[in-house]
Amino acid sequence: MNKTVIIQGSSRSTGDTSKVVNYIASRNAVDVIDLYTKNIGHYDYAYKNQDDDFIELITSIINAYDTIIFATPVYWYTMSGVMKVFFDRISDLIRIHKDTGRKLRDKNMAMISTSNHDDLINGFNMPFVESANYLGMTYLGDIHTSVEDDTLTETMKSRIDGFIKHIKEAI
Repeated sequence: MNKTVIIQGSSRSTGDTSKVVNYIASRNAVDVIDLYTKNIGHYDYAYKNQDDDFIELITSIINAYDTIIFATPVYWYTMSGVMKVFFDRISDLIRIHKDTGRKLRDKNMAMISTSNHDDLINGFNMPFVESANYLGMTYLGDIHTSVEDDTLTETMKSRIDGFIKHIKEAI
């Protein structure tokens, strides 16, 4: 059975990205992890952050889920800082927790970005696509969403539903 988790990486647990994530979670059998509620330190070459939440969190994700959907707001043309720190810490899995890191192979990855406008610069998805490739994961695609006046429009809901249908069909 393929289990899916959405990893929300925003500086606001109840912001626009959470509106998209909660919409998806309310209509689909997915779990949600909010990175903002976790204590995850920046990557460092001396591995001084081994007692934070990262290793336990990523291990539980790897052991419980086959599909990981990353959800991030667009901050200064890129993923949020919270999400970037999480991605940087994946380096721990390549350097000192290699057996755990190898378990990412053959898992699925997708990405959802959110902003106040229905536009996104070309290349925003590149870190996600290339990370999936490097880790041996299957990249299932991405969608850019927008929240207008604190609301998901019916048009946006329809696009999100189509994206989730695509994910389900691919897994």
